[in-house]
Order: sequence, then C-alpha cells, then structure tokens
Amino acid sequence: MPEVLQLDGRHIVLGLSGGIACYKAAELARELVKAGASVQVVMTEAAAAFVTPVTMQALSGRAVYTSQWDARQSDNMPHIHLTRDADALIVAPASADFIAKLAHGLADDLLSLLCLARPAERCPLLVAPAMNREMWAHPATQRNVERLRDDGALVLGPAAGDQACGEIGDGRMLEADELRDEVIAALQPKLLAGRRVLVTAGPTFEAIDPVRGITNLSSGKMGFAVARAAQEAGADVTLVCGPVHLPTPRHVRRIDVASAQQMHDTVLPLAAVQHVFVATAAVADWRPASYAQRKIKKDGSHSAPALELAENPDILAAVARLPQRPYCVGFAAETNDLAANARAKLQRKNVPLIVGNIGPSTFGRDDNTLLLVDARGERQLPAADKLTLARQLVREISQRLEALA
Repeated sequence: MPEVLQLDGRHIVLGLSGGIACYKAAELARELVKAGASVQVVMTEAAAAFVTPVTMQALSGRAVYTSQWDARQSDNMPHIHLTRDADALIVAPASADFIAKLAHGLADDLLSLLCLARPAERCPLLVAPAMNREMWAHPATQRNVERLRDDGALVLGPAAGDQACGEIGDGRMLEADELRDEVIAALQPKLLAGRRVLVTAGPTFEAIDPVRGITNLSSGKMGFAVARAAQEAGADVTLVCGPVHLPTPRHVRRIDVASAQQMHDTVLPLAAVQHVFVATAAVADWRPASYAQRKIKKDGSHSAPALELAENPDILAAVARLPQRPYCVGFAAETNDLAANARAKLQRKNVPLIVGNIGPSTFGRDDNTLLLVDARGERQLPAADKLTLARQLVREISQRLEALA
C-alpha cells in the first residue's frame, strides 16, 4: 500500500528563531514535505547564524524569506501575504526571546510580524520552545508561555534531556517526527472536543505457569490508531492495553495490563465516567483454571498435562450493562462469516456498533478493512492504513453522538 501523505494539499509556514535546535528544523522541513505539505520557511537573522537559508531552501523547495523588507511581494508586504493561504504557522525553534515577543505583541522582524498578522481563525499558531533549562524555568518565560496559551497558541513541548550547553533538563525542542505529528493533529477536525474516550488495545496474556501462557496475534496497532485519532479529534483519551511493544500516542494516558481479568478490573471503574468506549482489544475468551507456581516440565510419560480452562469476564458486555454506560463500540476479529458473526456479537453484547474484520488478514499489518455493523445494516470501510480507518471511525462515532444528542 502506498505511503499516506497526511499533509497532502496543506500549506505550512515554518518559522525559525535563533537557537541550536535550528538543526532539527531542517529535518522538520523535510518531514513536512515528505508528508505532502508545501512548506514556506521564514527565518530570523539569529536563525541564519545556526543554519543557512540555502539549506532550508533546498529542503523545502521554496525560496526562504528572512527580511520584512523583502521586495519579492509586489506591495512589499510579505508579513501579510505569507500566511493568507497557510493552514498553519509553526515556529520551531521558538527561543525565549521570541516567545517574549509573541506574548507582548512585539513585531520587529518578519517572523514576529507574520505571527501577529496571520488570520488567527483559520491559521493556528504552533510554538515549539527550545532553550536552556534555566531559561525555560525562569518565571518570566513561564508567564510568557501561559500568555501565549491564553491567546490561543498551541505550545509543543519542550522535552527534557541533554542540552547543547552540556546541562540536562527541560528545554529541548521536540524531535522532527514529533512536531510533524503535532502539526497533523492540529489540522484534524475536533469532532470529539470535550469528550472522554476509553480504548482497549492489543492481546491479553493468560499465564499457565511463570514462562508460558495463552495469547493471540493481535499487535495492538488498530487500537493505538483509534486512541491517536480520538486524541487528534480533541478527546481526553485513556488507552488500556495488553502486552504490546508500541509507542504511546502523544497526549494519551496509557495503562498497561496483561490478563483479561486485569483489563476488566481496570476498565470497569473508568468506563462509568467516559463518553465513548471502544473495545478494540483481542481479549482471550478463556484462561487456565489454575496457575502453576513453577514451570510445568516434561516427566517422561509422553503425555501432555491436562489444561482445564475457565471463562474470562466479558469486558464489553459488562460496560454495556452499566447504568450510565458510555457509547460502546465493539470489535469482532473473525475468520469466516464476518457479517453474520459481527451481527450476532452486536445483539449478544447489546451495543450500538460492532466493527468487524478478518483477524488473520490484519494482525500485525499496518492496513485493514473494516465492516461497520449496527441495527440499521452494514457498511464497509475499504482497505486503508489503520490510522486513516481510525479517523473514519472517529468521524462515524462523532456523528452518532450528535444524532443521540
């Protein structure tokens, strides 16, 4: 499947103020272009001391603007025109000095003029701080950052870690791929703003003894994509996941569990205060009835030990029975008769929506095909990458919530 250009058709203005983190801005320009965006770079005089406009032009494919007196615009007003067709303006790095300018409405260079003159209602301002840890912690900087947030800017980071000065602490600019994803998220419609969403993901592991257990091939990728898409849509997202090795989506609260019982005991207290519950996890239906404290070893008899099974709690059905239940979405990973099995699960669990897929065809893959099954009928979401499908599912959920309201 071809790579998805998540910023296809978007125009991003990338502003650089002075700081050693300008080297990351070069990679950010490259990442934005790879994601399909057109990128216009604007640099302060200080930024040009760290990375050249020639470098940024080569990576963005566009001539770089550095001066408010640039005469390439017919009316000599680049501070007006450069953001009029922009979908977002991101300043990365944003130095302490530049943040102070923005907080106080100062505009003595092209980049600060752009930030002030941009059409704020349709061109969001994203700011990625980068500075020494003491500068970041200074009360003046913290006041300025809060003022930026109050004025509607989205402050990205900073991160903690090694700094160019040799010190360690808060103040590092986020990495290029993190900033790219923040830009993508900022441009997603906020369909679930103000909503709380609980997602389960991955397999469960039902221990037989200290080294063996019953599990399945679920990678957790679909559930993690749903969590990311819900967060992008403005929701407060909690992700409860079984044993998987996936990075946590940014701004998502993650709780790791192992067994179905642990997932059940974690989900139930949380579910009552959620607006939406998406049960993506491939929860084991059965677990060993007893747990061996030591590894079960061969005894030379050539006969396998008897393994008695007990039924696991049904997490989705339990949430659906809550007096103040959230909007429940179940997943059905089937091997055959997808529509019929998904519809049977819809009725058995008493939920409004089941999302079906053929498990062996999608476990571990980055793409999927989904079948939406509800009381009215069935609708297929064609093959796509899992994040694209997750965003489509979030859109579907938001429409259904609106209809219920």
